[in-house]
Amino acid sequence: MTEPLLLTVPDGAPLRLDKALAAALPEGSVLSRSRLQALIAEGAVAGPEGVMLDAKAKVTAGTVFRVAVPEAREMALAGENIPLDIAYEDDELIVVNKPAGMVVHPAPGAETGTLVQALLHHCGDSLSGIGGARRPGIVHRIDKETSGLLVVAKTDAAHQGLAAQFAAHDVEREYLALCWGAPSPMDPRLAGLPGVSFEPGAVRIEGAIDRHRADRKRMAVVASGGRRAVTRVAVEEAFGSDEKPVAARVRCWLETGRTHQIRVHMAHVGHALVGDPVYGRPRAVARGALPEAAVAALRGFPRQALHAATLGFIHPETRERLRFSAGNPEDINLLLTALRAPMP
Repeated sequence: MTEPLLLTVPDGAPLRLDKALAAALPEGSVLSRSRLQALIAEGAVAGPEGVMLDAKAKVTAGTVFRVAVPEAREMALAGENIPLDIAYEDDELIVVNKPAGMVVHPAPGAETGTLVQALLHHCGDSLSGIGGARRPGIVHRIDKETSGLLVVAKTDAAHQGLAAQFAAHDVEREYLALCWGAPSPMDPRLAGLPGVSFEPGAVRIEGAIDRHRADRKRMAVVASGGRRAVTRVAVEEAFGSDEKPVAARVRCWLETGRTHQIRVHMAHVGHALVGDPVYGRPRAVARGALPEAAVAALRGFPRQALHAATLGFIHPETRERLRFSAGNPEDINLLLTALRAPMP
């Protein structure tokens, strides 16, 4: 048995035990809400009044719960011979450039062809087991249709060290994205939104994120509860007229790392990502604003135009500062080429 995890229910957290514990988890934790529910059912969660067996039990802010996390079990998944784009690898960790369309770890509906199975084939049994049988080595995730860099732990010590950096917001994470319109301090609607502020060269978006009340598969910015989330956005290139750009290439920096954070925040401020099937939709484009081929490329882009371009952290063993960059994937480069084409 590993050292018990002590979780304190934060102010504003949901009143249900499983949701409250999920809200109390440090960023970068390998535990998920479903994993917490399983631990509750197994009698591994105890509060001031003893063992808690009901995930729906009501709790109050400030209550401390003890979570007994079992030792990592032997991995049951089989590796698959899937090519990996490796940016860096040593005995402690591996950094990979995940393609769009690849799920990070197995889940219902995606049992094969995942990054975890590719890593198991490449690394053998040299992956951290802290994440459990289905998430060996996984310290953080990016969405299936988001491309870019992830770091994966090969030892338990590296896993713990990296998770601590994610929890302390000490990991550098920079994304390239294409959004509809271009966020600007000159936009009065944007300037009036709660949580939006302007910094030199960037828009700062702060808005707590939680499950959407009506659609539990979606996330949303919420007025109360949820988990604190901060994204910074800088426009690097705009397409269309200067007065009213049709789309923009932006850089996004994560201070926190919540589920769908960039996608949710950009949609919240009225600049959803191009191609996002959940939080955005194609916009009307004024005639003559862009070449017809560019408009077709925008409307037909098959995924959210989001790429984890830069990842930086301190190596948990050597203490060296590492920083990696991944160039744009081909589909985003093709979209940019279409957008940059002159009017006929």
